Amino acid sequence: MNDLDSFATLLTDEGARLLAELRDHDAADELALATRLRRDHPAELVSAALGQARLRQRAVAKFGADDAARMYFTPNGVEQATRTTVARHRARRFAELGVGSVADLCCGIGGDAIALARAGIRVLAVDRDPLTCAVARANIDALGLGELIEVRCGDVTAVDTGGYDAVFVDPARRGGRGRIFDPEAYSPPLSWAIGAARGAPHAALKIAPGVPHELVPEEAEAEWISDGGEVKEAVFWFGTAPGTVRATLLPAGDGLVGAGLPDPAVRPVGRYLYEPGGAVVRAHLVADVAEAVDGGLIDPMIAYVTSDTLHETPFATAYEISDQLPFNLKRLKALLREREVGVLTVKKRGSPMEPEELRRRMKLKGPHSATVFLTRVENAPTMLLGNPV
Repeated sequence: MNDLDSFATLLTDEGARLLAELRDHDAADELALATRLRRDHPAELVSAALGQARLRQRAVAKFGADDAARMYFTPNGVEQATRTTVARHRARRFAELGVGSVADLCCGIGGDAIALARAGIRVLAVDRDPLTCAVARANIDALGLGELIEVRCGDVTAVDTGGYDAVFVDPARRGGRGRIFDPEAYSPPLSWAIGAARGAPHAALKIAPGVPHELVPEEAEAEWISDGGEVKEAVFWFGTAPGTVRATLLPAGDGLVGAGLPDPAVRPVGRYLYEPGGAVVRAHLVADVAEAVDGGLIDPMIAYVTSDTLHETPFATAYEISDQLPFNLKRLKALLREREVGVLTVKKRGSPMEPEELRRRMKLKGPHSATVFLTRVENAPTMLLGNPV
């Protein structure tokens, strides 16, 4: 039985009942569970259902429990799909631009297409892999979005997008050997995606967050997006605000638009240390945070901002610094013991030491907590001790 035939068995009434039974199954009991289920169901169906149940449990983090329990996935689909909070943000931006239809090229299992349709946007969802397309169709049917989404299996480079208000391209960034870092090795290549974007009234290209800034086209807006503090992706927007650089922090949706500021000055460590969010750092907007908190850098190559005053900002986490020490593990261990620190949060920028190794060597004990920054201050290895404000 090939993958498509195996997947089709899950869409039968028997497959649906089996998946419902497996919704909250414990992976530790899977062997005994499989043995029992094979008494009443074909072995191929039991194997497919158990695999799908595992994927649905993994997908909860991206899609939420309700949608994940109804949707279908492939291993690559779970790994590469846009999480719902990010897809919803992008769909909202398209809707605010007045977009009524989108050609979603490289649609995968349909995560972005679903968010677009829920925003009232008509979608053509295209992917070249037959199994992926079958999964996308099943998801669209399961969520009742068939009237707004058409799934087409084929080569995205051959699709005529002329009848659509916007194009969204999410190139495959993983190959047989894992993650692909060269944008021209994406499938399709970034250069093709940029060409497709230039031919549409509006477009968004989903890119890995580590994309070099010099690859941002002059006519594009570049947005870096984090969700729950974790940087998820970069997006090149066309037909919006050329040259704009933006950091968006989800789920709150706070957005920081760059003002084109020069690099902040380096200054001595003050009372407060600000740790800019990952999307802010990726977007090269640390200078904007420094200006907002009346601060400067602790080192020209380190994205930590320091200030003598406390300012509220959603774009950085503030810490009150109690101690500044040269890098010396014995001194740090003695200080933590003296202050009865039993819980230590370790953060690092510009230090080779791994947090777990440091915690292991500290042999922590006590009722108090602290945060230590392993970093550099004016090129000198330094430890900063403090607590979040």
